[in-house]
Amino acid sequence: MSEEINTLEDLNQVAGLETAPAVETIAREPVRDNLGRSYATGKRKDAVARVWIKPGSGKVTVNGKELKTYFARPVLQMILRQPFTIAGVEDQFDVSATVKGGGLSGQAGAVKHGISKALQLYDPSLRGALKAAGFLTRDSRVVERKKYGKAKARKSFQFSKR
Repeated sequence: MSEEINTLEDLNQVAGLETAPAVETIAREPVRDNLGRSYATGKRKDAVARVWIKPGSGKVTVNGKELKTYFARPVLQMILRQPFTIAGVEDQFDVSATVKGGGLSGQAGAVKHGISKALQLYDPSLRGALKAAGFLTRDSRVVERKKYGKAKARKSFQFSKR
């Protein structure tokens, strides 16, 4: 064998194998409706949020109410603004959301998840920052169910020896 083998391609040629074509990265296309909005569903605990975003002045409405009215606690308002801060697009999008189920904390997390997914659909270049921050991952933690013979999910009734 007088041929010199330096690379994997040379080895494949000698063995008579075809080389696989170079893998191309898929360019994501923006997903918008005919009104220029992007829609996504966000979930957290038992809460489900339907979220629409469109370019605007940063107005957020949840279930027909303003953000400060529906989510009165500053912590919940901060949770909703996190995706915009991470993506660097504060006050550039109007958000309209409807939320069902769960409590206020779960609903805020659901809207945050929905906003993150909708932002990524509206502008695919924001995906990297949102994914790195963990905002595109659905937080799967839910309340554990109560078991029979137990006071709660894991708590037992008080033990009495006599």
